[in-house]
Amino acid sequence: MLALNNVNVTFNTGTVNEVHALKNMNTLLEQGDFVVVVGGNGSGKSTMLNAVAGSYLVDSGKIVLDRTDVTWMSEHARAKYVGRVFQDPMRGTAPDMTIEENLALAYRRGSRRTFKRGIKAAERTHFRELLASLDLGLEDRLSTRIGLLSGGQRQAITLLMATLKKPRILLLDEHTAALDPKTAARVLEISVKLIEDDYLTTLMVTHNMGDAIKYGNRLVMMREGEILFEATGQQKKDLTVPELVDKFISAGVEVRA
Repeated sequence: MLALNNVNVTFNTGTVNEVHALKNMNTLLEQGDFVVVVGGNGSGKSTMLNAVAGSYLVDSGKIVLDRTDVTWMSEHARAKYVGRVFQDPMRGTAPDMTIEENLALAYRRGSRRTFKRGIKAAERTHFRELLASLDLGLEDRLSTRIGLLSGGQRQAITLLMATLKKPRILLLDEHTAALDPKTAARVLEISVKLIEDDYLTTLMVTHNMGDAIKYGNRLVMMREGEILFEATGQQKKDLTVPELVDKFISAGVEVRA
């Protein structure tokens, strides 16, 4: 469960460049909710994810994660509760470390970590099984450095790393935007499988209207730091891309389908 109660975030306070990025934001995600967030540039989508992750501390309001008030908790302390995948495939992994070393770091998150004993045989078997489930041929490349992989392969491994410890909230920040259409579709398939298999509460930001309608059980549209529109249940299932685009246009927001 994730609750944002009257959350405000302002940048460049007191200057001519002041931006009220989140304005009294209120939203509630129940366990297992998969919420897709859309909006134009500067609408507050990524700011909301950064506030949840602790990358930005809020000016006021409260953020509660599974009954734990994390509002003033540091990003480092909050990391054990949060899984996150960024738009840039280069983020989220250590390029000079191998696939299994990256997975081991994620697997040991929240505990004392050391490579003095190397990767245990049981861990290696577990990692190989997880990689095989991706169907990308990576299960036999455990000793390959991450930096040698394609963007799609890296993003798939980042997804595994973000979900290994079954986070209380999974944040997907336009995580397929930098990939080609075929690879993006595959990464989205992997994302949905991981989310559904572990019943993960998820916030996914996207600019793709088709993906926003197709995936998740809730759709949230943002503009200027506020929620402009929300669709759930049958309303979301019946929504079409032209209808969603029309809602943006009527609000004066530039979009791409």
